[in-house]
Parts: sequence; structure tokens; C-alpha cells
Amino acid sequence: MTTRREFLKTGAAGALLLNVAACSRPSANGGQAAVLAALIPVVLEGALPVKDEERSALIMRTVTGIENAIAGLSPATQKEIGELFDLLSFAPTRMLVAGVWTPWPEATPEAIGKFLENWRNSRFDLLKSGYAALRDLIFAAWYARPDTWTAIAYPGPPKVE
Repeated sequence: MTTRREFLKTGAAGALLLNVAACSRPSANGGQAAVLAALIPVVLEGALPVKDEERSALIMRTVTGIENAIAGLSPATQKEIGELFDLLSFAPTRMLVAGVWTPWPEATPEAIGKFLENWRNSRFDLLKSGYAALRDLIFAAWYARPDTWTAIAYPGPPKVE
């Protein structure tokens, strides 16, 4: 059984790690793009083409779409999303909170899938909302492009004459 003292120590250590991650801004300088480039193929499994060249180009277009979408959000929302990517980019918090022990570009689809499933089914609402934010950003950037609509049989918006 966890004692109150152990609980407080764990909370203090977690707060320290989160503050270090926020101060160092690990999601800057490509950290956010690395996280997204690793997550997109797992979230969009089956929707992306198999050919590496075409697949890589679509992944990068989706990363750019997500970054553009984030830039259009309110400053408070941008800050929250930045903190989420800081948490996922900073190695100690990535390992502890996401359970991904290798850097994102080296992580296996299985490890990423397990991380996403754990957050999706977490008993903590904060992790569930983090999963939902990641999923929604990826889906929005992917399905906002007309060239992806055929995959879901969407004919496009109605034409007004």
C-alpha cells in the first residue's frame, strides 16, 4: 500500500519533471514534428499509402496541416497543446507518462499503439483528453484535404448554385 509520504514524493518528482520539460521546451526545434510523424502512421493506419515515398510526403503534409491548425487556435489552447507536446518530447516524461522508451523516430508502431490505447482507456481524464486532442488534430489535418475524402466515401460539400 502506498503511504502518504510516498504519494507526496511521487507528486513532487512528477511536478519537477513537468516543470523541467516546460522550461526546456523540448517540443521546439522539431520535437513536435517528430512526435507527430511517429503518431500519424499509427493513427491513420490503413488510410496511408504503402509506398514509402508517397507515404512520407503525406505524413509531412499532415504534420504541416496540424501545425497550421494549431497556429489558428487561441493562445491559451496553443499553450496547452504546446505543454502536451513538451510532455511527449521530453525523454523522462515520455518514458514515464507515455511508456515509450525510445525516441519517437525509433519507436515501433506497436509501442506507439500501446501508448495511444493506454491513454484512450486511462482512468485519468487528463490522459483521455490528451489522446482525444492528438487524435482530433491528426484526423482534422488528414480529412481536411479533398484528396483524402475518397477513403471515407465523402463526395465533398454540396454545390450551391
